[in-house]
Amino acid sequence: MNSPLLQLLVLAGIAVFLILRLRSVLGTREGFEKPRSVDTAPAKSDRANKFEVIEGGPDHDIIDHVPENSPAAGALARMKQLEPSFSVGEFLGGARGAYEMILMGFERGEMAEIKPFLSNEVYESFAYVVNEREAKGLTVEADFVGVKELQLVDAELDEDTREAELTVRFVGQLTFAVRDRAGEVIEGDPKAVKTQRDVWTFARHMGTDDPNWQLVATGE
Repeated sequence: MNSPLLQLLVLAGIAVFLILRLRSVLGTREGFEKPRSVDTAPAKSDRANKFEVIEGGPDHDIIDHVPENSPAAGALARMKQLEPSFSVGEFLGGARGAYEMILMGFERGEMAEIKPFLSNEVYESFAYVVNEREAKGLTVEADFVGVKELQLVDAELDEDTREAELTVRFVGQLTFAVRDRAGEVIEGDPKAVKTQRDVWTFARHMGTDDPNWQLVATGE
């Protein structure tokens, strides 16, 4: 056996020995493995502590509309205890729509449509004005433009009857004109936008199946 061939066999034997040695130390891998990265995220318990919800904090559905710790805020909190689904924000959204519906129903004399949303006292006072206009041959021409401002100014709750009263100040805008039998404008201007301010009180018994509030008092 010549010298070059002998050297080749010796090198081949050394290579096989090294391969077997490395396999025994490093082991083998099959398929694709993602390289392991250092986990720098906080432990699960640490994350839970950082994002733990603090219970008993202020209710922004209340303090966004009335001063915190005021009698009105206390009344609203008790309303929510009686009826957990009650939302001040949702009530005010409904009051905005009710203002337009009731105001326009009154101005146009459409009392039957708004009667379910009025207390007996308010209905009678509205109906009296409408009947007086009709007796004089007057008609009202009105179109609602929108609510410029809306503010909850007071809240009260009768603990015995569970009747809640919420008072809202509205600043509405509408076109308004009164015409006589001949069709002549005797009050207002059908082309001018009029600003009207109203303070309305709505009432409802909390915790009942009837979700509708009734208008029980009006003022300015």
